[in-house]
Amino acid sequence: MSTTDIEQESAPTPPPSMSSSRRRIGDSVFSSLSVGSGLLIFLTLAAVAIFLTTESMPAVIASQEFSGTADFSLVKYALPLVFGTVLASGIALLIAIPISIGIALFISHFAPRRLASGLGYMIDLLAAVPSVVYGLWGGIWLVPKLEPLYFFLNTYFGWIPLFAGEPHAPMRNLASASVVLAVMVLPIITAVTREVFLQTPRLQEEAALALGATRWETIRTVVLPFGRGGIVAASMLGLGRALGETMAVLMILAPGATFSLRILEVGQHNSIAANIASKSAEASGVDMSLLVFTGLVLFVLTFIINAIARWIVARSGPKS
Repeated sequence: MSTTDIEQESAPTPPPSMSSSRRRIGDSVFSSLSVGSGLLIFLTLAAVAIFLTTESMPAVIASQEFSGTADFSLVKYALPLVFGTVLASGIALLIAIPISIGIALFISHFAPRRLASGLGYMIDLLAAVPSVVYGLWGGIWLVPKLEPLYFFLNTYFGWIPLFAGEPHAPMRNLASASVVLAVMVLPIITAVTREVFLQTPRLQEEAALALGATRWETIRTVVLPFGRGGIVAASMLGLGRALGETMAVLMILAPGATFSLRILEVGQHNSIAANIASKSAEASGVDMSLLVFTGLVLFVLTFIINAIARWIVARSGPKS
């Protein structure tokens, strides 16, 4: 070993500069805030779950004392609301997803840049419209406009269970509520899907076009597979909005409590959120606890759907 190497090893290490010390403190503070923010989300969810469980126990106890079993009465009360909530949200997604994908593709791949920018801005503004405005618009203007369509569907497609029954004006049925929910979730699904489509690798699209693929073939083989996970995530965001929507459904839907698939009939369905909103002002005691129990059911239902969505996105990601 040379004398120079020995001198370099024996030389004292210079003390850390003031800037590096401040940088370490800043990193520690930022890391602590990030971890604390993440834990705050879990604590908030846990607090909500504990509150809903605790406040719904009086209804469980009262139901058990009344019927001998807590399951029968509570399930009999909650299941029709769950059925109406899921059915309305599912129909809304069936309407909104294809339209949202079409709008997102038009903005990201077909529209001129100026038109795409303005259209995207308008779509984002639709997401900021309050739900009570959608409820007023749907109940006063949209429902009368849909009546001829409902009579047409009932006349020519009444053999399908969804369009069976005898519709009568005003058409404050589940179909009208689902259409309004579709309009409400459409900007959410469109905005997320558009951003996902814009992230498609440009080289892959150009390679497909260079190999002779048409515009539609490029979208079908490159853009849509790449954005599959994003489409699922956007749809689940829209589904979460539809499941928890209150005012629009309350202002349009004539409530009922059945398991009927006839979405054109009035007074057959109701949603959990709309039922809570309509009865919470006058409820007290066990009745309020029963409403809290339905809120717990909606909380668990939303959690399960989000977990399934995360699983689907995780499986879709590596393939795309």
